[in-house]
Amino acid sequence: MFELVVYSGGVSETFLPELPQELWRAGKLELAHGVQQFLQVMRVASAGLGRYLAEVESRGAKDLFGYGSTAAWFADVAGLSRGEASPIVNRAIALNPTRALDGPEVPAVAPATAAVAAEGAIGEHRIEQILEILKKIPADTSVEDRESAEKTLADLARSAGPRELVKAEAKILAWLDPDGTEPKEPEPKEPRREITLERRKDGFWKLTGLLDDETGARTAAALEAHAQPRPVDEFGQADLRMKCERMGDAWADLLDLAIACPDQPGTSGYRTLVHVTIGLEELKSGLGTACLDFVGTMTAREARLAACDCLMLPVVMGASGEPLDMGRLRRFVTPGQRRALNIRDGGCAFPGCHGRPKNCHAHHIEHWADGGLTDLRNLVLLCSFHHRLIHHGDWEVRMAADGLPEFIPPQYLDPLRRSRRNTLHHA
Repeated sequence: MFELVVYSGGVSETFLPELPQELWRAGKLELAHGVQQFLQVMRVASAGLGRYLAEVESRGAKDLFGYGSTAAWFADVAGLSRGEASPIVNRAIALNPTRALDGPEVPAVAPATAAVAAEGAIGEHRIEQILEILKKIPADTSVEDRESAEKTLADLARSAGPRELVKAEAKILAWLDPDGTEPKEPEPKEPRREITLERRKDGFWKLTGLLDDETGARTAAALEAHAQPRPVDEFGQADLRMKCERMGDAWADLLDLAIACPDQPGTSGYRTLVHVTIGLEELKSGLGTACLDFVGTMTAREARLAACDCLMLPVVMGASGEPLDMGRLRRFVTPGQRRALNIRDGGCAFPGCHGRPKNCHAHHIEHWADGGLTDLRNLVLLCSFHHRLIHHGDWEVRMAADGLPEFIPPQYLDPLRRSRRNTLHHA
């Protein structure tokens, strides 16, 4: 049994939340009611504490206890730092009337908020939010309008959250100050955007940045659009990636889209812009490593994946690693072939995938390093996830007799390994 008695104007209010002997036996309603009751007790106690602190402020902490300020005294009493004690004291002074040293009463800044707080209906966070809003009300606002605005906020805070109060703030300030604050600068500042990209010792790259509000909102919208969880496929497999992982994959998809744009400066629409140096045998076998842009490494299997739909520059290397001959750039999938693939496959051709054509790579069914040709009967559209799955997993893809791609699942999914197709893009 927990008992708290708060004296307010000579009237005692007693709260008796029941605390079960064995809390683990409590049902969900009992748990919820217990949390609500103790939350109200805490809020009512905080309001009562504020009235005491306001009285100490009125009488003077120096005269009463020998401290230079109420915050300094309260910090010692409560075992807090000055930084922790000051907001509590300031909030108490704002909610409760005090007296000046020469005797006249100083009214509370937010009496309606204090009344709601005394009921235990709101806590310190909503109180602070209301006080911050009241500071923005123009100084020449009438007392009646200010009191009406504060009462509106206090009543709304009983059931509303921070976002609702922000919306109410905009409406109140628009009503009290329709012209708004006079701009200090005749012209808006240039948007501030900063991006820092550095390569770590472990081979990963660290991306940090600072975006203005508009650019940040556009970036968030683009990432969210590409970071949606993949739908559960026909095999019942759900997307198990965490949100941060989905956002990282979305960033990679957006880079693919930007690089593939025909108007990309200096790229002429080529999908891959980095230099990958690898021996021909390693590229054919998928074993070994490749040099990535002269600063890092990637596996030969990753290089095979990248080579499906990119710009290739053949280089013949000598025994000592020196370049002996350099060929010409070759575009493996032409724009015309890409349009035909988009029409034929309608998106990622992997069974059950909803990926759209613009988010897909053109995969060589028989890799070009193994002699595969770059024609429609040897190409299939795959999203980045399923492209990697085909290269690194046990799935296989082949072209059926009707000229459409079909996929062979691994034996652990289907012992008979019956072929499957994506039926989502076409009837």
